[in-house]
Amino acid sequence: MVAAKEFIVAIELGSSKMTGIAGQKNLDGSITVLAVVKEDASSFIRKGVVYNIDKTAQCLTNIIKKLENQLKTEIIQVYVGVGGQSIRSVRNVITKDLPADTIITQEMVIELMDANRNMKYQDQEILDAAVQEYRVDAQFQIDPVGIQATRLDGNFLNILERKAFYRNLNKCFEVAGINVAEMYLAPLALADSVLTEAEKRSGCALVDIGADTTTVSVYSKNILRHLAVIPLGSNNITKDIATLQMEESDAEKMKLKYASAFTDNSDIDNNMMYSIDAERQVESRKFIEIVEGRLEEIIENVWYQIPSDYYDKLLGGIILTGGGSNMKNIEQAFINHTHVDKIRIAKFVTHTINSGNEDIKAHDGKMNTVLGLLAKGDINCAGNAVDPNGDLFGTTKKETPHPTTDLRPARQIGEIPAGVIRTEAEKQKAEEERRRQQEEEERIKREEEEAERQRIAKEKRENSIWNKFLKKAKKFGEDIVSEE
Repeated sequence: MVAAKEFIVAIELGSSKMTGIAGQKNLDGSITVLAVVKEDASSFIRKGVVYNIDKTAQCLTNIIKKLENQLKTEIIQVYVGVGGQSIRSVRNVITKDLPADTIITQEMVIELMDANRNMKYQDQEILDAAVQEYRVDAQFQIDPVGIQATRLDGNFLNILERKAFYRNLNKCFEVAGINVAEMYLAPLALADSVLTEAEKRSGCALVDIGADTTTVSVYSKNILRHLAVIPLGSNNITKDIATLQMEESDAEKMKLKYASAFTDNSDIDNNMMYSIDAERQVESRKFIEIVEGRLEEIIENVWYQIPSDYYDKLLGGIILTGGGSNMKNIEQAFINHTHVDKIRIAKFVTHTINSGNEDIKAHDGKMNTVLGLLAKGDINCAGNAVDPNGDLFGTTKKETPHPTTDLRPARQIGEIPAGVIRTEAEKQKAEEERRRQQEEEERIKREEEEAERQRIAKEKRENSIWNKFLKKAKKFGEDIVSEE
């Protein structure tokens, strides 16, 4: 493979594995995958959350090295997907009363965004804020700029994560010495890569069934309305099967071979046995009841997470994806428990992907999130060429700038694209920039106040009785001299 000069690198920190992918974007909009690396992460990442910083950093380093060896090119930065158990959404309203006959400006809208982003939640970090709509007096508007009003309400959906988890994630990349080009909310990147515009517009629920978590994203009128992560996934089914006196590895094999999300009672043969191995068997009915029982719990939790005011607005239906969506008859199980007839399984992303990788060619939903993250990348992640021994050809490895602090200007809240999460470094730079602007504004204000104070003092001196007397005395003296 010839060293590539341009490519995007994305990393997904899943609940059971960490995946790194590199790909080139082509002129026709398709993506050519150049390399894929997977590492087991179950011992230090639980339910999508980093618990051991050093082990996670080491795993990240391994992935980067393996990708560099395949690409024969140095990787100077990566795109990162942020998901996991602690992510949830909360609604918030910010109100601004306006003087009569005020015409709403873009600056007023940005002020509302700033006020919302500066909300404080105990032990929680605001990762992203999705604008729902604005209420202008009594009317709801998507874009209120230019409308005359006396009151402006901003309705926001704030995506939160526990501060400790957010800091741990940032710390991992810092310890590993890996530059982050951009952090994205993984559920939003996934939604953009598997949902159609019609589904987002007419209303739908995207359900990503992973190994240890299930993520629910609700859309209506092209806007994210709710986001939640349930700490249950397909591994819970495996663990339940293992209670039938077998190893989890055997339970996983049995799940893949026999498990069905729904089996009609009349189709169950009470005398049928499922083989664990050459010597052991389990009753099929007992196996079916265990699988369906756990899956029913997952589906009920999914349905509980969908806000009740959207029950009748899911005209686009429920879209299933992730590894857990491959279970036989899963569409019927969701229809039975949610009474939503329109169920679709998103086996693959909507982008055209060129790849010889077997995991990608499988089209089983497991690679959808990392492919969605790859599609979001827009900054070249390729550095210098690397030889097989790990040394650069005739050069020494240079210290590369951190993209969020050096290559990209500090973005204020109103300038952040949907789904993008500012890293701690970018937040720090933006805060320094905001502080600098504030100090500059205060300096200008002090200078103007001082100039105004001096002007007023001068006027007072000129208008004082003593000053007037001196002026008259001076004029009287000048008149006498002129007469003489």
